[in-house]
Amino acid sequence: MHPVLIQIGPLTLHSYGFMIAVGFLLGMFLASREARLQNEYPERIMDLCFYLVLVGALASRVPYVIFNWHEFAGNPVDIIKIWKGGLVFYGGFIGALGVFAFFVKKYSMDAWKTIDILAPSVALGHAFGRIGCFCAGCCYGRPTDLPWAVTFTNQQCLAPLNIPLHPTQLYSSLGLFCIFALLFFIVRPRKTFHGQVFWTYILVYAIFRFCIEFLRGDDRGAYFLGLLSPSQTAAVVLVVLAVVFLLKLRKRKIA
Repeated sequence: MHPVLIQIGPLTLHSYGFMIAVGFLLGMFLASREARLQNEYPERIMDLCFYLVLVGALASRVPYVIFNWHEFAGNPVDIIKIWKGGLVFYGGFIGALGVFAFFVKKYSMDAWKTIDILAPSVALGHAFGRIGCFCAGCCYGRPTDLPWAVTFTNQQCLAPLNIPLHPTQLYSSLGLFCIFALLFFIVRPRKTFHGQVFWTYILVYAIFRFCIEFLRGDDRGAYFLGLLSPSQTAAVVLVVLAVVFLLKLRKRKIA
C-alpha cells in the first residue's frame, strides 16, 4: 500500500523496515520483562533477541531469493535490501534456532524455559512484520471479488497493481495477534511444563499457515507432489514435531 513511510531528501524510511523494528522492540521489551519476572537474566535475553533478529533476518532472505531469483539475477545488490520486504518466516526460523542453540549452550541456560519466554514475543513481532508485508505489497493474496479485497496502486509495491486481491498479509497479522494473545494470556499462565508455550505456538501457527497458503497469490515455489507448497510442506512437518514434543515434554512437570 505505502512501501515508503517517510522520505526526506535522500533519506528514506521504508514501511516494512519500520514495522519490523516496531515488532522487534516490543518483542524484546516483552521478553526482557518476562525474563525479569522469572529471574532468568534479562540482559542475556536481550542479547539473545538481538542475535536472533539479526541472523533470522538474513536467513529468512535466503529462501525468498532462491524462489525468486529472476528478480535478482539482473541486479544482485537488491538481495541485501531486506527493508523493502521479501523475508520467509521458515528460513528465519531455522537460522534463529541455530543461534538459539549456540547461545543457550554457551551460557548454560535452560533451553525449554528460555524458548517459552521468547515464544510470545516472536508471535508479536511476526504480527507487526506482516503489517510491514502489507505496506510493501509482498506476500499478497489471490485475486478475489470479496468486499474487503485490497487493490495495490503504488508503483513501488511488490504486488500486482490494480487487481483486487485477498489481503493475506492482514489475515496473517490478525491470526498472529490472536496467537500471541493465546500464548501470553492463556497458555503461559497455565503452563505445566517447560516447552509448552513454544510448541503450542509452533502447532497453532503451522496449522494457520497451512490454511493461509491456499489464498496466497505470489510465487510459492515448487509444489511437493504437485499438491503442497514449500511452506505447507514445512507446516506439516512442524505440526508432527509439535505434537510429538508436546506429548513428550508434558511428562516433565514443573516442580
